[in-house]
Amino acid sequence: MSEIPEHDQPMPLVSHLTELRTRLLRCVAAIFLIFAGLFAFAQQIYTLVSAPLREHLPANATMIATDVASPFLTPFKLTMIVSLFLAMPVILQQIWGFIAPGLYRHEKRIAIPLLISSIILFYAGMAFAYFLVFPLIFGFFASATPEGVSMMTDIASYLDFVMTLFFAFGVAFEIPVAVVLLVWIGVVDVKYLKKIRPYVIIGCFVVGMVLTPPDIFSQTLLAVPMWLLFEIGVLFGGLIRKRSRENDETADHHDDQPPATQP
Repeated sequence: MSEIPEHDQPMPLVSHLTELRTRLLRCVAAIFLIFAGLFAFAQQIYTLVSAPLREHLPANATMIATDVASPFLTPFKLTMIVSLFLAMPVILQQIWGFIAPGLYRHEKRIAIPLLISSIILFYAGMAFAYFLVFPLIFGFFASATPEGVSMMTDIASYLDFVMTLFFAFGVAFEIPVAVVLLVWIGVVDVKYLKKIRPYVIIGCFVVGMVLTPPDIFSQTLLAVPMWLLFEIGVLFGGLIRKRSRENDETADHHDDQPPATQP
């Protein structure tokens, strides 16, 4: 007998839409609750985020605001983005609650670790960018400033720059999850992934070139972790496929057994 999803009960379209609306409202409420708690610290949050650049500014140089409303709107925008990032576990939990009733039990056993891993890896990518990539990039930019030019970065331009890098590294660190998912659902095979490894390495550097500033340091700092994370995904994908085959063989063995007879 084939396995059926848990809670496999038909629901009308209106009920699905109502549940979807409820979960979306919970996500929005979580974001705004976090934003309400952080808004009073908007200036301090921007000071913290801008620290990697300010440490490499020349003596007596400061960041500047070229727009009239930038001193208020830029920390406001940053606080909203931080609220979205901090609310990500709640958002993913709501997504999981919406799709989980339609999953099989064995699918849930794999999906839950992947969901938790995706959250951890996204935050790890942002931390990697902040603590390792930013100091190297801004140090390079400061050293490459032409003589006679004062390095005074606009606060709005800086925010756009670092948010792009935060998002790029956060998404890049999701590569193991994406690889495991592709292997698990049978879209690609581990042998095929190993075969195309040279093309993946080239693709990592192309992505690094597109998503990061036009300097070799930031491109390499994104491309190399992407490649290493791909290798990790291939490793865990192979383990999952091996376990899935063992489970299938066990299930087939039990199906081949004759039914027990009553004495």
